[in-house]
Amino acid sequence: MIKIILIFIIFFAAVAISPVLIGEKGYILIAMGDITIESSVVTATLFLIVLFVALLMSLKVFKGGINFSLGAWNRIAFAGKRRGERDYRKGIAAYLLGDFQQAEHLLAKSAEPSNQQDTAYLIAAKAAQSQSLEANASHYIQLLEHHQQSNDKASLESVLIQADLLLAQQNFTNARELMDKYHSYLGQDHRLLALEIKLCLQEKNTDAAIEWVNKAAKTKTFSAPLLRELTFAAYLQKFTEVIGKQSNTALHEYWDKLSRKAKQDTQIIAAYCQVLASNGMTEPLTKLLVPVIKKGVNTPLINQVKTLTIHKPAELISAVQKHLQRDQHNSFWLSCLGHFANAGQDWPLAERAFNSLAGIPDTTLSDTDKRGYAKALANQEKFREATQVLLTE
Repeated sequence: MIKIILIFIIFFAAVAISPVLIGEKGYILIAMGDITIESSVVTATLFLIVLFVALLMSLKVFKGGINFSLGAWNRIAFAGKRRGERDYRKGIAAYLLGDFQQAEHLLAKSAEPSNQQDTAYLIAAKAAQSQSLEANASHYIQLLEHHQQSNDKASLESVLIQADLLLAQQNFTNARELMDKYHSYLGQDHRLLALEIKLCLQEKNTDAAIEWVNKAAKTKTFSAPLLRELTFAAYLQKFTEVIGKQSNTALHEYWDKLSRKAKQDTQIIAAYCQVLASNGMTEPLTKLLVPVIKKGVNTPLINQVKTLTIHKPAELISAVQKHLQRDQHNSFWLSCLGHFANAGQDWPLAERAFNSLAGIPDTTLSDTDKRGYAKALANQEKFREATQVLLTE
């Protein structure tokens, strides 16, 4: 209804204004060089109106075509990137599913198009390493290093994986360069600190490794099992270096200079005992272990040293037997007795100890005890029984 009223208003307004416009035509003169265009105001106005309407209709007609053209251009221009992102996702999935060959191929191909060079090259290197393709893994690491040179700083995760790969390849020179370049990350992540300790041990920089181990011990986030492993490795290497480069006396002096806290650390004691046993130093070894066995408190340490090659373990055996007099079916002390008897080559005693251990209800021999039991039997030429022990599940 409103539209009809507006149309009538416009119509009557045009009827009223037309005579005025006809009576006062007015002229427009346009001159361009030798060309002159003359028109009335009414004609020019009508021409502009018609031109404007034609323009609106043209836009209406071609609107769909313009949209289609932009969409097509977008698909063509970014097709490579979308394909790269798709291959990147497929590569990650292949790696998680254990298809390392396919993962390596897809991730190496999609690294540049997907703009995921850090992750793609690292996982491609890891996939190549899983296939024992060390040359391929090295190539991907080189590509990653080239990419990182164009960036200000690599991410912590990138440095972690890259350092782990270089250590696995025993490429200690490049690993050291990487660790020194991103040295500031060491205080931010315990995993990188662990890699630094491993690298120091490989470089035979034992003092630095021990220093880092001590710092790691003060870090709350550091894995306890990993700390025990690295502490043992660092001090074992140090004790071995001291006795190898100097003398037995130097080893004793180094041990005496250690702090009281260090001398109470299970892993440090175990490393020291292993070096003493390896070098046939029975007297200081016995002196150190007999009080530990008599107390019977530090069972992790006793478990670690019970399989050492101790040439004269008579005092250790005696200390263990005192515990068994109070509890003759104690599985822990029976295991210790069997291993110490093996060290002293008392094969019948070792056999009896392991046989008693195996006879305890609801007791399953550990792999270490199975090997000890089989060794005692084999040295008595009871080969069939030894084989049965090893095959028992």
